[in-house]
Amino acid sequence: MLTKRALLCSAAMAALAATMVRSTPAMAQSTAEWPSILEAKDIAEEGFIYGLPLVMNYAVMQEFAVDRNSGQFKAPFNEIKNLNHVATYEDTAVVTPNSDTPYSILWLDLRAEPMVISVPAVAKERYYSVQLIDGNTYNFGYIGSRATGNDPGSYLVVGPDWKGENPTGIKQVFSSTTPFVFANFRTQLVSVEDMPDVEKVQAGYSVQPLSAFLKQPAPPASPKIEFLPATTQGIKDNFFDYLDAALRFVPSTDEDKAIRARLARIGVGPGRSFEFKDLPIAHKLEIGLGMKEGDDKVAAFAASGNKVINGWSVGSFFGDRAFYKGDWLKRAAAAKAGLYGNDAVEAMYPFTRTNETGETLDAGKHNYTITFPAGQLPPVNSFWSVTMYDGKSQLLVRNPIDRYLVNSLMLPDMRKNEDGSLTIHIQKDSPGADKEANWLPAPNDTVYLVMRLYWPKTEAPSILPAGEGTWQPPGVVAQ
Repeated sequence: MLTKRALLCSAAMAALAATMVRSTPAMAQSTAEWPSILEAKDIAEEGFIYGLPLVMNYAVMQEFAVDRNSGQFKAPFNEIKNLNHVATYEDTAVVTPNSDTPYSILWLDLRAEPMVISVPAVAKERYYSVQLIDGNTYNFGYIGSRATGNDPGSYLVVGPDWKGENPTGIKQVFSSTTPFVFANFRTQLVSVEDMPDVEKVQAGYSVQPLSAFLKQPAPPASPKIEFLPATTQGIKDNFFDYLDAALRFVPSTDEDKAIRARLARIGVGPGRSFEFKDLPIAHKLEIGLGMKEGDDKVAAFAASGNKVINGWSVGSFFGDRAFYKGDWLKRAAAAKAGLYGNDAVEAMYPFTRTNETGETLDAGKHNYTITFPAGQLPPVNSFWSVTMYDGKSQLLVRNPIDRYLVNSLMLPDMRKNEDGSLTIHIQKDSPGADKEANWLPAPNDTVYLVMRLYWPKTEAPSILPAGEGTWQPPGVVAQ
């Protein structure tokens, strides 16, 4: 009789088959130096949980800013790419993409010197934000409607080794724990006809080196980096190789010294190589099992780490270094739930895979509805949405009317019930011409729903504090 461990080992071995053969490492580690079988398994489990966000971020950086042939390339480092459309089913680099706000994408390389991000005056009725995310996936700063207002200004983003003072003309300095930073711009789209005005706002975004901003000579350029090629689709088969590469650009901190020392024991870390070919088969199996169990823990935390309200998972997974305090499981769950999510004060993300009674959402078997009682729409300072994703891939769903969400900007065209409530119809087929304005098209399969509340109100009724607020999302009801 096969034990559960034997079955898991078999599955893990199959999943890691592609990682078993690697080129000779620059700094090979003797098999004799390896920890015991079970300790290696524990390190692999801990390393997976610690490293998942770093690896996901590294792969996105490769696709967005390094590999021009990735199919997802946006612009090289220190150049802004304005996307004059919202995300569709064709955007696959990042899971649970936002289709509410056209993005402007900027990857910063801070090794040579800090960079200055400048923003224009933005109409007060239009929400915008610039979310600053470092290689640890910490949200270390915000520019925008909530954080800094809608007036024009210039802001300095500095790397971990910068020791300068706040230059004249800079409104605020944001300090990253890593030399590479993702600056994620969101500009609210009011309607399809509004895109030209969004483009005008985007055209006002700019980035330049601090030396250029100060009109001073530029420092020497940083050395060119030969990045290890990586793709978001290749994470599963190349996890520890990608983690090796990512850790080169993530300086160690007090919080992660212990886990990084343990990872070094299995050859993972800067200047090392994760090399399996000379290991006994038992070690290989246990490493695979450790990764599998780490992934299971992340999935379980993502599903249960928040408070479940009417079937929706409500809580806060995203924040800065002080928010996580070395809680790698929470950080990994955040990445798995939706990489690059906002802090709770910027946006809340109730999400669900089940109806109000806990049954898995499957639009291939049922039609569903969400009904907001009269006067109980999501309480926000900006706007809200409900977005449909495929339940397996967490990507947007191709559909006949090219609609990926319903949001508060669509309310004038939506039909309300006689009692003033609002019902959203979630199903694979049209609910009929009279209800189509309220239709959120679904796949012929399982469903993942994410509600976005931009700049949630803090006064009652409010979804804040996360999971304890006075406003609650209504459950998804099977028809």
